[in-house]
Amino acid sequence: MSGVVVTGWSALTSAGVGVDALAKRLELAEAGQVQKGQEIGDLYEEPLPAANGHFLPSFSPREHLGRKGTSTYDRATGLAVVCCQEALREAGVTLDDEVRPRIGVVLGTSLGSFKSTSDYTRETLVQEKPYLVNPMLFPNTVMNCAAGQVAIRFGLRGVNTTIAGGTLGFLNALRYAGNAIDRGHVDVVVAGAVEEFTPHRAWSTHLTGATEAVAAGEAAGMFVLAKEDTPEWAGTRRRAGVLAVATAYGPGGGDAAETALAGCVHRVLAKAGTNPSEVSTVYTGEADDGDWREYGPIVRALGHRPERVMVKRLFGECDAASGAVALGVLLAEERDARPGGLCLLTARGADGAVGAAIVRRYADGGPDRG
Repeated sequence: MSGVVVTGWSALTSAGVGVDALAKRLELAEAGQVQKGQEIGDLYEEPLPAANGHFLPSFSPREHLGRKGTSTYDRATGLAVVCCQEALREAGVTLDDEVRPRIGVVLGTSLGSFKSTSDYTRETLVQEKPYLVNPMLFPNTVMNCAAGQVAIRFGLRGVNTTIAGGTLGFLNALRYAGNAIDRGHVDVVVAGAVEEFTPHRAWSTHLTGATEAVAAGEAAGMFVLAKEDTPEWAGTRRRAGVLAVATAYGPGGGDAAETALAGCVHRVLAKAGTNPSEVSTVYTGEADDGDWREYGPIVRALGHRPERVMVKRLFGECDAASGAVALGVLLAEERDARPGGLCLLTARGADGAVGAAIVRRYADGGPDRG
């Protein structure tokens, strides 16, 4: 993919809805007020593996979208649709019948709504014959439900794709979106990732031992992507440039994955035509200072130690959405506004899948073309 620019974005995290809520959480973290998750309380009746989690309290899609069309949304779909609305609004995208066919949606996830799939399957087993399961709930069991509802809600008729990439879900979405724009299939893509906090994901995180340093979390992050010369209806500001994305696979993990990750870093630097010394910050999927499974290969590939930011410490294990949260943190943090400075986003899955993206954050939010 060639480079694309971010004209607007938004995130829904345990900090709240929107850019301002995320920025406020970062300010509190800078002041040393770091939350290790909220008390779950009576959010769910089912037993959970921990008393705390990183979730969006009192979230209701109806409060942001109105009653029409929201009654069948599951949590993941509600998060994605609200986040898309906020991102389009923040970008200042003008939606009309002329541009809607030129806007696509690409969403990363692990498997959609684990809860919806599980609950629907259970209903087919426990209901009295003839197993009268509510057919209105079936669409929620399909992993592309959230992306489809985003397109329906805003009339976006371009490319619509869901990528079940686990930890690499967001980086895969970025690469797919960039390719769709490069090839002229669309002019703009709303790209992002979403994961919901439910007992199903909490137990999955706990039992797979994905991380012992943080609790399960939920988040949605959506970014309006376009070419530099895209018409003004796509937004007049340039928040950042996503210069290159690369993914790879190191069979069996271990040393092979580390070599593959270092290779991804080399490739994105080459594609972007940049020098390793320009990379000032790296946003990794780690959650502990002693964990160098991502940071180590990056340091070796760059030849120096850039600042490391571990967003999972603030927002929990959000799986596919962790990368989207990382890009949101990058955009919200003033310290990354150094002119000419570059940042890396990286991810590493337990199966050996790895990826990296190189991003330039514009110091003042980007040139205003208006």
